Amino acid sequence: MISILLDSSDKFLAVGIAKDGVLIDSIQYEAWQRQSEMMITELESIIKRNNINRFDITNVVCGIGPGSYTGVRISLTIAKVMAMALSIPLFTVSSLRILKDNNNPSICVINARSGRSYVGVFENEKIVLSDKIMKNDELLYFIKAHPSYVVCGDTKHLDIDGKVSNVLEQMTSLLPYLKEEKNHLGVTPIYMKD
Repeated sequence: MISILLDSSDKFLAVGIAKDGVLIDSIQYEAWQRQSEMMITELESIIKRNNINRFDITNVVCGIGPGSYTGVRISLTIAKVMAMALSIPLFTVSSLRILKDNNNPSICVINARSGRSYVGVFENEKIVLSDKIMKNDELLYFIKAHPSYVVCGDTKHLDIDGKVSNVLEQMTSLLPYLKEEKNHLGVTPIYMKD
């Protein structure tokens, strides 16, 4: 089983290949507002580097947001086209959920700008708090009230340290828990902003 993994919901571009539930190769770097220029090239590069035939690809996994309005659409559009063109399953996952720490309860954060953050709280595979938007001062209070939770994600906008996870490893580990999207064309990103 060969999975293509894609995420561009925040400032990073992430492309990976997992084989039989193990991440075998990945490309992940900061590409804020340049993901659309680079994602297809990086995807072609990683497929070629691993001698993957397109007919060997068994599914596509994609971060669906919340996050950057344009960033979320880039990886989701590529994932939908691949899934439809190759007639393979498409799996989607919250872009907050792939930030979590596997060993600790996690408060996962993405900067939503304008003094707000996207927030999701997870413990193992359980969703403790579904993805939502919080004002940054509310979020800081929430973090202080939950000292046993690890704060994950890029938290510079909150002036605190956050654990940065490998989103592609998280996608790979979550694959058994994800639900297949039956209607590829009907899949829409999670935006949340007004």
